[in-house]
Amino acid sequence: MAVAEVALARRGNGAAALVALLAAAIFINYIDRGNLATAAPLIKDEFRLNNFQIGVMTSAFFWIYTPAQLLAGWLADRLNPYRALALGFAVWSAATALTGFAGGFGAFLALRLVLGLGESAAFPCMSKLLARHVPPASLGFANGFVVAGVSFGPAVGTLLGGLMIVQFGWRAMFVIFGIAALLWLWPWLLNAKGMPAEIRAHDEAPPPSFFKLLSMRNMWGAMVGHFASNYGLYFILSWLPLYLVKERGFSIVQMSELGAMIYCTAGTSSIVSGWLADRWIAWGASINTVRKAGCVIPHLVIAICFAGVAVGSQTVVIGCLFMFGLVSGCISTSLWSISQTLAGPAVAARWVGLQNAFANCAGIVAPLITGFVVDRTGSFADAFLVAGAVSLIGAIGWGVIVRRVEPVQWGELAV
Repeated sequence: MAVAEVALARRGNGAAALVALLAAAIFINYIDRGNLATAAPLIKDEFRLNNFQIGVMTSAFFWIYTPAQLLAGWLADRLNPYRALALGFAVWSAATALTGFAGGFGAFLALRLVLGLGESAAFPCMSKLLARHVPPASLGFANGFVVAGVSFGPAVGTLLGGLMIVQFGWRAMFVIFGIAALLWLWPWLLNAKGMPAEIRAHDEAPPPSFFKLLSMRNMWGAMVGHFASNYGLYFILSWLPLYLVKERGFSIVQMSELGAMIYCTAGTSSIVSGWLADRWIAWGASINTVRKAGCVIPHLVIAICFAGVAVGSQTVVIGCLFMFGLVSGCISTSLWSISQTLAGPAVAARWVGLQNAFANCAGIVAPLITGFVVDRTGSFADAFLVAGAVSLIGAIGWGVIVRRVEPVQWGELAV
C-alpha cells in the first residue's frame, strides 16, 4: 500500500480536523494579505503616495511570494508539510503585526516582501495534504471549504479592518490582526504531533522535476487558467476599496460593508458549489466535465461582469460585483480540485508550487497595470475592461489547453 493510502486509512476522522485547520489558515492568510488594501485610502493620504506607488506596495508581496512557491513545493516534498506551513504562518503573522509600525514607503515595501515569503507555504502544503487525504471525486467540497477563506478572509478583514481603522487607526489594525493570528499555531502543532509516522515519510518514488512538469500541456493550461483567475481576484482584492471610496464616493464604513458582503457571497458560493459539484459527480457525471464547467463558465460570466462595472450605473456596478463574488467562488473550488486530481498525492505540492508561481505573476502585474491605467485615464473603467479580457483567456486555458481532468500516470513517464 502506498504511503498516502496508509496515512489516509489510519488517520480516519482526523482528516476533518485537518481540513478545518487548513480552512482557518487560508482564512487568516487572506485577511493578512488584503488588509493593506483596506487601509490604502488613509495610508495614501498620510504618506502622500500616488496610485502607482500603492500598486508597487501591493505588487511587492508577489515579488517574493511568486518564486517562493517553487521553494515551498520542494520543501513540502522533502520535509513535513505540517512544519513547513507552521513556519510560514509564523513569519507572515509577524510581518503583519510589524506593518503597524511602518514609517514610510520603504518599510511597507520590505514588510510586504516578508509577508509574501511566509504566505508562500500555504497552498503547496494545503494541496499535498488534501491530495493525500481526500479522493478526487470528493475534492470539491473539501477545497470549497478550505478556499472559502480566500473570500471570507477579505470579507472579515475588510469589515473588521474598516471598523478598527475608524475606532483605533490603521496601525492598530495591523498589530491586532498579526498578534491574534498566532493563536492558530497551537491547535495546528497539536494536530501535527498526533499524526502517524507514515505521513512524515517520503513518497515511494521521487516526484518529477519542474522541467518535466513544464513539458506537459495540462500544466500549461492550468497555469494560464489560474493566472487569469488570480488577475481578477487580485485586481478586486487590491483596488476595490480605493475604487469604491475615490471613484464611487463610498465612505470607509460603506466600502467595508459592501466589500464584506461581496466576499461573503464568494465564500458561500465556494462551499455550496463544491458540494454541488461532488453531488453531480456522484450522480454519474465525469470528473472532467464537472471540474471544467466549474472553471470555464464562471470565467465567461466574470468578463461580462467587469464590462458592466466599466460602463454601468451605480446600481449595475453593485450587481455586477455581487455576481463576480458568486461565480469566483465556483472557480476557486474547481481550480484546486483540478490541480490535485491531475497531480495526485505524490506530486501535488510540486505541481501546485509551479502552477501557483506562474499564476501569482498576476499579483505582480495586475496592481501595476491597474495603477498605471488609472493614473493615465483618471478612471477605473479601462482597468475593468482589461481584467475582463484576461478572464476570457482563462476560459481558454481551462476549456481548451487542459485536455482531460484525470490523474496523471506518473509511473509511465520518465522522471
